[in-house]
Amino acid sequence: MSRLLPQTWDRLLDSPFEKAEFARTLARAEAEARQTVVFPPREEWFSAFWLTPPRQVRAVILGQDPYHAPGQAHGLAFSVREGTKLPPSLRNIYQELSADLGVPAPASGDLTPWARQGVLLLNTVLTVEQGKANSHSRLGWQAFTDAVIGRLAGLPQPIAFVLWGAQAQKKAPLAQDSPYPRLILSGVHPSPLSAYRGFFGSRPFSQINAFLAANGQTPICWQMEDVP
Repeated sequence: MSRLLPQTWDRLLDSPFEKAEFARTLARAEAEARQTVVFPPREEWFSAFWLTPPRQVRAVILGQDPYHAPGQAHGLAFSVREGTKLPPSLRNIYQELSADLGVPAPASGDLTPWARQGVLLLNTVLTVEQGKANSHSRLGWQAFTDAVIGRLAGLPQPIAFVLWGAQAQKKAPLAQDSPYPRLILSGVHPSPLSAYRGFFGSRPFSQINAFLAANGQTPICWQMEDVP
């Protein structure tokens, strides 16, 4: 089997898939993928980790689980590939981005430029069955993402944690358990079902950049067309 995680993450997490608990989760997800259509594709389950090394993480945007419609999920929370129609949650994220920073909404739904700037785009659960939101919530991915958040909390650089939705908000105690500068933004999910109950007007992007600047870090360029 090819390497699941880059060495930097594998070391930080103490070779997680050599541990019985995480190996069982992986085996369950792979069994589901043999029996049903699972998103994202198997080779993209850990894409977020390959794009954002742990020592470069400046912000974590945490959602629930991947998009469950064909052609959308590609391993980065809330992101879709270039040329793909924007899902409703991402349209709402862009609407809030425009309102918060006064910039035009990006044309592309591919959030890779954010990931390359140190934004870890992570879901609480890394896989989903086609057409069935939250269908893999019982496979055990939450323990793995708990480990990710817990280890990130121990790193010395300033990190902002954005926890969107009830599942993501459960990670708040892990994110807060750190002696280093941390910003915890817990809020409702940007889906159409909840965006009008507190997501719109929450101004997460300016808050993240203000936190980074206050701690001597370069703000994130959220307007992706302007990323150097």
